[in-house]
Amino acid sequence: MKFGTDGVRGVANAALTAAYVLQLGRAAARVLDAKRILIGRDTRRSGPLLEAALAAGLASEGIEVELGGMLPTPAIAHLAQADSVAAAVITASHNPFADNGVKLFSVGGRKLPDDIERRIEAELALLGEPDRAGADVGTIAASGGGGARYVEHLVGMFDAASFAGLPIVLDCANGAMSEVAPAAFRALGAVPTVLHAEPDGLNINASCGATSPASLAEAVVAAGAPMGLAFDGDGDRLIAVDHAGNVVDGDRLIALLAVDLRAQGRLAHDTVVVTVMSNLGFHRAMAAAGIEVVTTAVGDRYVLESLDEGGFSLGGEQSGHVIVRELATTGDGLLAGLLLVDLVQRSGRSLAELAAEAMTVYPQLLVNVEVAQRRSDIAELVADEIAAVTAALGDDGRVLIRPSGTEPLVRVMVEALDATLARQSADRLVAAVTAACA
Repeated sequence: MKFGTDGVRGVANAALTAAYVLQLGRAAARVLDAKRILIGRDTRRSGPLLEAALAAGLASEGIEVELGGMLPTPAIAHLAQADSVAAAVITASHNPFADNGVKLFSVGGRKLPDDIERRIEAELALLGEPDRAGADVGTIAASGGGGARYVEHLVGMFDAASFAGLPIVLDCANGAMSEVAPAAFRALGAVPTVLHAEPDGLNINASCGATSPASLAEAVVAAGAPMGLAFDGDGDRLIAVDHAGNVVDGDRLIALLAVDLRAQGRLAHDTVVVTVMSNLGFHRAMAAAGIEVVTTAVGDRYVLESLDEGGFSLGGEQSGHVIVRELATTGDGLLAGLLLVDLVQRSGRSLAELAAEAMTVYPQLLVNVEVAQRRSDIAELVADEIAAVTAALGDDGRVLIRPSGTEPLVRVMVEALDATLARQSADRLVAAVTAACA
């Protein structure tokens, strides 16, 4: 197995075995400059199994391991920063429950750059038997209270009771936000209606959460609430819905926050960082607002790298990763949700009004083409078709073809002024991809 867009990921106990994760822990221990490593996990049934394997691998190389238990990825990243330790999260994020994965963070809670991941992969290939014994092996101990520390950290960014009496609907995806998200909103005085916060190990992301907000939209409308927030399984994504049940995706969330931060003089270099998946309408809205846009490859870690390299303060992905760099080391769905509610409260207007004004969304069609194996060269294989469709769309459209970083899929994305044209263009490219991968 190899590192993908966000860590190592696969079907638990099949592609991603306990034996492999143990060895991954050993290799990571040898590469990362850390004496202590904090491990968290989401709510998947396979979480404790892989947590035990990773902890054993780390401890066999002399690492002091802390088991944080069920915690969102951003909570683990925050604790790693606060305690100056490295960290790992056992999660497959928004994937179905059968999948699982390992995300690694360096000391201070930052995601690993490509070169460190390649070094870990190389170390994996060279591992022999452990050479430590007796007092040289590391320790493994439970570390409680991480969720409370994380909630206290976030709540401390806002005025006490600043959401007093606010009705809001929270969809926790039966994942790692199930306890901490409602706690944070209640601490600020809100009155949350909580959906999908009863994880059983099998229901994480199942027709709920950021990747499936339909039930959230229904609940918001039924309750007459001003808005709702949906997290994904490990809590690093946020998707919102307004009072009418309309989805407010990551592009709109980032656009709203960018304009608000710029008005406060807090948008560093008047620049925002997004990936190639962001809608053409986002780019045009930012240009109209006088905000520069830096574009990266897909993956919030590439956004993070660009933020740090350029000294920028805000970035994210259309899928719901929102990174406010001065406040967090990684994407944080709960932080983004709190900031969004605060923005709406200060504006005195509805989320629906604000989102409608933030940007015009161009018709965007995303088609996932199943392939036998990942093809990193797929764009080169269908370059002629890409060029032809791009020329036909001109300045009023966009094409992107890329392999998934986490699944055996090729993602075909087309934007156009007209939905019919987008569909026709996508169909042409899907046919080309299918033929090239046959």
